[in-house]
Amino acid sequence: MLGTILLPPRARVTGCGACLRCRLLLLVLLFFTAVPVAAQEPITFERTELAIVTAGGARHQFKAEWAKTWPQKARGLMYRKEMPLDHGMLLDYDPPTPASIWMRNTLIPLDIVFIRADGVIESIFLGAKPHDETPMPSKGPVRAVLELNAGVTRLLGIRPGDKVEHPIFGKGN
Repeated sequence: MLGTILLPPRARVTGCGACLRCRLLLLVLLFFTAVPVAAQEPITFERTELAIVTAGGARHQFKAEWAKTWPQKARGLMYRKEMPLDHGMLLDYDPPTPASIWMRNTLIPLDIVFIRADGVIESIFLGAKPHDETPMPSKGPVRAVLELNAGVTRLLGIRPGDKVEHPIFGKGN
């Protein structure tokens, strides 16, 4: 619903739906009312599987949605109300680059796992809070970021230095 549109008195009297100012006002109003709807349109992700092997030798399998394009990475897990414990979102940065994540429009708490090009976990942000717009940067260039439900990394004993197995990290991984 657009709500009430206030037009200049002359426009109301003459009904000038064609004046430039009225058309611009209408365009601006339509743009700003359409943006929230467009922001929630579905973006599809390829599905993939990966494993994390801890220093102690434990192997943990995850199903992930694979964000390869910038629109997919920008959307990430926004607007999701839930995610199974063995699922995540793999944000693919090719070529490797310093990455920074925030939680804008993200409804579920997450652990943010930064992964170097060799598949080694560089760092982990534990329990990122929903809607928090504080940047969470990697410590250096990363090939990927894995978003998991908050608490999963601690529960499974996943730490920096552990290895992530997925085709993007090469055959020697």
